[in-house]
Parts: sequence; C-alpha cells; structure tokens
Amino acid sequence: MPVVSRPPPLTPADGGLPATPEAWLPNEHSLYRPRHSRRQRTALVCALVFFLAPAMAFVLGVRPEPFENRDLQDFPAPGNGWAFFTSFPGWASDHLPLREAGVHVANGVSTGVFGDSPESGRGTPSGPVGIDPQVPGGPNSDERRNTFYPKMIFGKDDWLYLGADVSNKCKPDLELGQVIDALQRLRQVVESSGRRFELVIAPDKSTVVPENLPGNYAGKDCSTALSELFWNRATSEAGAIDLRPELARTAARVGHPLYGPNDTHWTYEGGLTMTYSLAEQLETGVTSTWEVAPGEMSKWPADLPPLLGRSEQREMRKYKLAPDGETNQERYVASDFRAPLRLTGKASGTGTVADRTGLIADSFTQFASPFLAAGFQDLVIVHAETVAGDPATNAANLLADRDVILVELAERNVAGGATPLLRNDVIDAIGAVLAQNPR
Repeated sequence: MPVVSRPPPLTPADGGLPATPEAWLPNEHSLYRPRHSRRQRTALVCALVFFLAPAMAFVLGVRPEPFENRDLQDFPAPGNGWAFFTSFPGWASDHLPLREAGVHVANGVSTGVFGDSPESGRGTPSGPVGIDPQVPGGPNSDERRNTFYPKMIFGKDDWLYLGADVSNKCKPDLELGQVIDALQRLRQVVESSGRRFELVIAPDKSTVVPENLPGNYAGKDCSTALSELFWNRATSEAGAIDLRPELARTAARVGHPLYGPNDTHWTYEGGLTMTYSLAEQLETGVTSTWEVAPGEMSKWPADLPPLLGRSEQREMRKYKLAPDGETNQERYVASDFRAPLRLTGKASGTGTVADRTGLIADSFTQFASPFLAAGFQDLVIVHAETVAGDPATNAANLLADRDVILVELAERNVAGGATPLLRNDVIDAIGAVLAQNPR
C-alpha cells in the first residue's frame, strides 16, 4: 500500500496564508485561544508577588528574625562537602524575608479554615508511636529515625506542648551515656581549677505536667523511658540538682501548675524555686532569712502559639524577694543572655551569696534572674550557645575571674545532647581557660 504524504503548508510565496497564532484568530473561530486568560493573568500576578515581595521587603530593610523557638540556621560552610548543598535550603528558608508572616498566614488558614494545623500531629501519627530505648539499635535505629514527630503536641483542655520535649529524646544527637560522660567532664574541668561547680536541670513541661498530655502521641514511650533514665543518671552520676520535688511542693503551695497552657517554660515561681535550690546548695541555711511576697501580675509573650500562626500572652505573677527579711532586692531585667548579663552592686548583706558566680544558662533562667539578682552579690549570666560560639574567648572574658560556675540546662536540650555545651571542643576550651586561672 503506497504511503501518502501530506503536502507542506502553503506559504505567502505560494499564495497561501501565513501561520497565525491562535490568539490572533477571530474570537468566533473554533481554534481561537486567548494568549492570557483571566486565570493565566491571576497566576502571573501571584508569581510576581511571591517572588518580588520578599525581595522588596529586603530592600526596604525587613530582616528575618527567629520565631520558632530556635535560632536561624547559619550559612553552611563550603568546606562541608555535600552537606553544603543539603543544608543550603534550610538556610535559605530561614532567611527569607516575611517568612514569619507567611507561616502565620498559612497556619492561620489551616487552623481556622480547615480546623487543623499542618504541624499539629493530630490523627494517626506516621511511623511507630513509641520505641523502648533499650531495644537493639538504640535511639539511632532506622525505626525511630523514620518516625514523624510534630513540632507541637495538642494536649487536653487546650494545653500545648513543644514537640522537642519528645523528638530530642527519641532522635537524640548523643547517646545517654555520652551525655553523662560530657557532664562529668565539664564538672571535672571546673572543679580541677579549684572552683565550685553546680548543675541544675530545668524539667520539661511534659515531665512536670504530664497529666495534660494526650493519651497517645508519637514518641510517647521512647521519650518517657529516656526521661526516666536521664533523671536517674543525671542526678546519681553527674550530680545534677533534681528540682522536680521542690517544683511539686511549690505548685502545691501556690495552688496551680508552674507551667502554663500556652508556653513551654515555667513561671516566676519555677524560677524562684530554682534560685532557692541553687543558693542552698552553695551555702546551706543562706535562705533562712529570705522573705517572699507576691507582686503584680505581668504579661509575657507565649512562645507556643506563634508555631500555630497565633499571638498570645501568658500572665504570671511577679514576686518580691528580701534576702535579709526586710529589703527587697529583686531586679527584673529583660535579657536572653545572648549578650552576657552582669548583675552586681545591688544584692548585699544577710542572705546573699558573696562568691563571684558565673551562670551558663538558657531561656528558663529568664524567670529566675530577678531572684538571682537579689540573692547573689556578683553574678554573670551567659547563654550556653554564646559560650559555645567562641568558647576560648568567652570563657576567658566571662568565667576566668569566677569562683563558682553554675550551669542550667533545659531537660530536652541536655537529655538528647542537643546543647553545644556538651561538645568536647567547648569543654576543652573552658577547661584550658580555667586551668590557666586557678582559684
């Protein structure tokens, strides 16, 4: 059967019509297609807004700020090999101008319109729910690594819990044995320089107020089991102060939990309890003259609702502290300790600790600093990540003249080895500085 080929289209030179784009045909022509339909124009406008709005915001001075209860990712080092490429998207996402507003809008729509948050963890969790930390493979097993742990846990009666309380323990950076070894090394380098060392752990909200957690959530078994093991070993082997009994007594005395529904930190009552425990640990009986009186109610931005696209305040009662029983010496100074906070010159006399003290801390100490300022005559507070950022320099500038070194760390950060204060290079640098300046 012969093959019949289609003749080529006529060109203007052959007397035919030129090729005409579909958009140029008459509207009534069956082949007419508009070049830009309304939907196309809408898509183009949305694309321009999406790409140009962050750029214009940056030009106008808008800069990204941390808002997810963590720091922004640093620019990945080119020397990290392939890790540079895998880390770059996280850095780019964190430093996108207006990202916080976009996240809040998206979460607001998800929560308000669809009745759920993409990070809520409601419904059936993906992956196994809990794993015993003693099973073969340990906390770094593929099974646990592949489990999805949400950033937020929705508890009973509108209580919210930070997902890191669970994920940091179920997917730890360090094995528990390595954590305990690092804490012991930190104590050893401090004490070998002739200084006093005390370690206090701020318990997680999920540890102190577990009754408002949901009945089931991803990581329930492994986080609970590891938490119990951590507290047993941290107190018996690393010498950590166990605040849990004192926090329970304080909560019974004031008649309410020391952690609120919409924040992951304790209240001023928790900070005051920590201050009492540290002072008594250093000088038995020093708090016998302390008089505490309730102060005014204050508001503090809650840190969990922003993860859901909301902004809320938490209300907490302030307290007055008179170490000598008469003169109030508390000092409310807002600080995150990224820049070191020096508290000197006000606290003095009966009921105060005279030793020059350095406190390496995290955000939980924000609610203890007013009372530490009253009970310690010469105190420097610095964030653990600031020390770790340049350990040799910062230890020399902040800790070399201290007689006592205190360390406060949140349970979730130390139990899973997430705090940089446990790194060998950081501990070695601190130890070298202190050894060169013995007491």
